[in-house]
Amino acid sequence: MGRSLQSNFALFPALENIFARKPFLIGMVHLPPLPGSPNYRGDFSEIMARALREAAILQQCGFDAVLCENLGDSPYFPEAVPNETVAAMAIIADRIKSSAALPVGINVLRNDAAAAMAIAAAAQLSFIRVNVLTGALVTDQGLIQGQAHRLLRLRKNLLAGHVAIFADLRVKHAEPLVARDLAQEIEEYFERALCSAIIVSGTGSGKPVEIDFLQQVRRIIPARPVIIGSGLNLENAAAMLALADGAIVGSALKVDGKISNAIDPSRAEALVKICRVLS
Repeated sequence: MGRSLQSNFALFPALENIFARKPFLIGMVHLPPLPGSPNYRGDFSEIMARALREAAILQQCGFDAVLCENLGDSPYFPEAVPNETVAAMAIIADRIKSSAALPVGINVLRNDAAAAMAIAAAAQLSFIRVNVLTGALVTDQGLIQGQAHRLLRLRKNLLAGHVAIFADLRVKHAEPLVARDLAQEIEEYFERALCSAIIVSGTGSGKPVEIDFLQQVRRIIPARPVIIGSGLNLENAAAMLALADGAIVGSALKVDGKISNAIDPSRAEALVKICRVLS
């Protein structure tokens, strides 16, 4: 389990050079409710415009990559999302990819990894986030089970070997079905589920990772990619990023720190400044 961080991304040209810089920052583009979801208001052109604005802000502020997800589509499907969601996300992701000179990733909530991989393959994205890649977790959508066996075969069949898989470890808003040995669990993520990096989060969106848990993970895999998945902010960034290779940031970038608000460029710039001091 001792390969270097850079070697983990050696098969992914869009990521290797950028993520060789540590710590790296992945900025969230949280999409409002999409067509077909309960709160959709028939304003797809504005959804697109907002997504492109926010991706541009992240690029201008110095973020290393962009991750797009359908945050506004709650309540979420536990697995496969409807066709209209896939279509909307594919169009938006393709437009972001065309407009931003950054690696772009996709996360299809709650756990439609197959849709994410299909979108990434079609739009030539760089990575996907998978909330439950392997094992089984109890969530507000019920029991969700990982489908790594299907996802990796789909990637092969789509000739999408360029798409890296970032997988949540004990993902937020969820609890493991049974207690497991952490070292064994992490080993299986890399060696059996074949993920490229693991994501460590707090208990919910915007909630910080428990520092003791992050330290434990880092001790188990000192040379594997570990990404903070929630709760990074101006106050804890230095301490958290000393233990991780990078972070996915959403709530901390928003106006008043509220996840549903637009990105505040001043917050984004301040976080990037802290990150670069640590480089």
